[in-house]
Amino acid sequence: MRNPYCCRYNLLKLCLRNIHNLTNKQVFNFSTLALPLLPSKDPPEPHFRRRQFANLLPKLPSQANPILHYQRIHAQIIVSGFESDIFLTNILLNHYSRCDRLCAASKLFDEMPEKNLVSWSTMVSMYAQRGYGEKALVLFLGFRRSFNKSPNEYILASVIRACMKVGDGGKTGVQIHGFVFKSSFDQDVYVGTSLVDFYFKSGCIDEARLVFNDLKGKNAVTWTTMISGYVKSGKAEVALQLFRQRGETDVVPDRYVLSSVLSACTVLDFVQGGKQVHCHVLRRGEEMDVSVINVLIDFYLKCGKVKTARRLFDDMVVRNVISWTTMIAGYMQNSFDKEAVELFSEMTRLAWNPDGFACTSVLTSCGSLKALGQGRQVHAYAIKANLEADEFVRNGLIDMYSKCSSLIDARRSFDSMGEQNVVSYNAMIEGYSSQEKLFEALDLFHNMRLRSLPPSLLTFVSLLGASAALCTIELSRQIHTLIIKFGVSLDLFVGSSLIDVYSKCSYVKDAKFIFEEMKKKDIVVWNALFFGYTQQLENEEALKLFSELQVSREKPNEFTFAALMTASSNLVSLQHGQQFHAQLIKYGLDSDPFVTNAIIDMYAKCGGFEDAHKTFNSTTWRDVVCWNSMISTYAHHGEAEGALQTFERMLKEGIKPNYVTFVGLLSACVHAGFVELGLHHFESMPTFGVEPGIEHYACVVSLLGHAGKLYEAKALIETMPIKPAAVLWRTLLSACRIAGNVELGKYAAEKAISIDSMDSGSYTLLSNIFASKGMWADVKRVRERMDLAGVLKEPGCSWIELNKDTNVFIAKDRTHHESSLIYLVLDNLIMHIKGAGHLPDISTLLIND
Repeated sequence: MRNPYCCRYNLLKLCLRNIHNLTNKQVFNFSTLALPLLPSKDPPEPHFRRRQFANLLPKLPSQANPILHYQRIHAQIIVSGFESDIFLTNILLNHYSRCDRLCAASKLFDEMPEKNLVSWSTMVSMYAQRGYGEKALVLFLGFRRSFNKSPNEYILASVIRACMKVGDGGKTGVQIHGFVFKSSFDQDVYVGTSLVDFYFKSGCIDEARLVFNDLKGKNAVTWTTMISGYVKSGKAEVALQLFRQRGETDVVPDRYVLSSVLSACTVLDFVQGGKQVHCHVLRRGEEMDVSVINVLIDFYLKCGKVKTARRLFDDMVVRNVISWTTMIAGYMQNSFDKEAVELFSEMTRLAWNPDGFACTSVLTSCGSLKALGQGRQVHAYAIKANLEADEFVRNGLIDMYSKCSSLIDARRSFDSMGEQNVVSYNAMIEGYSSQEKLFEALDLFHNMRLRSLPPSLLTFVSLLGASAALCTIELSRQIHTLIIKFGVSLDLFVGSSLIDVYSKCSYVKDAKFIFEEMKKKDIVVWNALFFGYTQQLENEEALKLFSELQVSREKPNEFTFAALMTASSNLVSLQHGQQFHAQLIKYGLDSDPFVTNAIIDMYAKCGGFEDAHKTFNSTTWRDVVCWNSMISTYAHHGEAEGALQTFERMLKEGIKPNYVTFVGLLSACVHAGFVELGLHHFESMPTFGVEPGIEHYACVVSLLGHAGKLYEAKALIETMPIKPAAVLWRTLLSACRIAGNVELGKYAAEKAISIDSMDSGSYTLLSNIFASKGMWADVKRVRERMDLAGVLKEPGCSWIELNKDTNVFIAKDRTHHESSLIYLVLDNLIMHIKGAGHLPDISTLLIND
């Protein structure tokens, strides 16, 4: 017969060994453990001792290591002879489970001489909650074989939860459902709620609703499971209907129900519904905790009500880390990047410890602001808080450094990652692509493929962005081939990127083909083709595309109308521009700064100067682009005084001029002949942090040339700090033609041709100088030189819009369907001109015709 004292001694040794291993290098006083285990002189009664253990076990230990506390009590239970007490053993099982000591719990369970429903329920629940679905099911089968009692609702609910982890398509769960029905537990609210959750997570929405409807008794958890299930399944409308249906019952909504309803309102952008929930929270304010307020803040932020969310945040008496993180993330998502950075600084100043999510959000804002210094401070905090190894924080660092043009730091963060994932590669590839470092981006993509990491949609979008910026058609086609290989060619994001890259590479027909192949198109896809047409000056096609858009379900946005305004500008069609302006007002998009700039530019190029001026003055918010548009408008219409006055107003309103500002300003001075004033503004550019470029030098050369200071203009070109472009010499050549300076003109022409030998403008201007002086032999040599070099002059083109039809005319062209009638009228006009005694000057038409 087995000696019970020997068995007890062995169990005691096992507990002591576990305690020794657990404490490791901690100082441990053996007498502290041993004294309670040794028999006292007056041992208490067994039932009194059992009650002591029962009272001691539920108490939370004051020490940092609770498992040590429970193992000490376990040792005392063994020494006291209560190791077979099923009540105490079940309590120990529960505590081991809560402390994630699965092995200790399993060993204790296996050594139990007697088990009851609580024992089995605790073990099945432990495995199910920690994702060990198969172990939980095996244990349930063991329960069915070795235990003669029926399972209770807690075991069944845990088994149903375990079925979600098995991954067999829900087959096991359906079998358990059959067992539940057979065991008459189908009306148990605990089991029924678990079944509803199981069916939702298995994608069986109709089955979940059937189980829910059949339940006679429902509690708050049941309603929460059902409402949140519909929200996660993309059926937010049904979730709200169900919440209204709940109002007919006696179930009081708790914080979980309200959170699910707010999530549904967020998905639907149903602000009014969210406000009603907010009112309910205010009425029951004393019962609502911080988690509901956090969800309310998140709701308002996702609906774009940033100020309301901030007021709610400021009024919170008690906040937690989630409150701060939600507000920071909301600022970032709504592009309030400066406020996100300031709130993060306030959070750290008040001794809160931001988590990885807060760091990731503020790093995104730092990248958007190009605030490298503040981004480095967040990086330093992440290192100090041991968050640097966090995957999201690391990817956020790569993205922030890339957007701040600090690619060396971005690559250092990327290389220091233990294991890069697709998101990390995408962030680094996007960084290289944004800086047009195509070789590095492709090298990283090659490395990604060597590691067998499947590229995502964003990988291809980034590569196509770099390819589009450099207009590399062959590479673009190779990337397109890979996209087809991975089966994502018609995705919305990739599709719009392909349209963009083919358009920028002048392959608009290929872009249109991709557009037509896409079954689903959002407005971004439409806009990609709109901009493609306008970039390649196929403006009539852009107008036709707008007609197609109007019969589709998509609504145009501000970018659509910006492209259409550009098309109207290119066609110099004031009528179309005014029509699009009217539609902008109808859609309520006329106040957008991006659109306003396009409207001003359109009116300026179509001769609607007064309309451009009126649009500018009616704009409430003007950025530097808007001011530049108005200055350029004045310049193009020869209103130099207006351009100069607008520039002074711009400075008074605190707007810093940029590169384009001075191009418009100097152009105005050229048209008006303000030489001294133009030179003054040219010399003042460095004080505004703007370095003069080719366009500025071209304006100054034109300014000096029109003033007759040809040799000063020549000296400026030859002494400028940057390499002169052909346009500078061509500008001087144009001034020489006006002044009739043949020698300097020949010098300027040779310089321009040496830089750009295929540009016909330099040959034409030189030929016109020779023709004006009657130097016909030189004119002939210029023409022969053009023919030898294969230089072709692009023919002049004019057009007129008549009866909603654009008529295009090229010199000596007879392709127009009414060309015979047109030339008949022209011949009649020429005859009348000659009859009036007018003699045309044909000296400059020898090449221009």
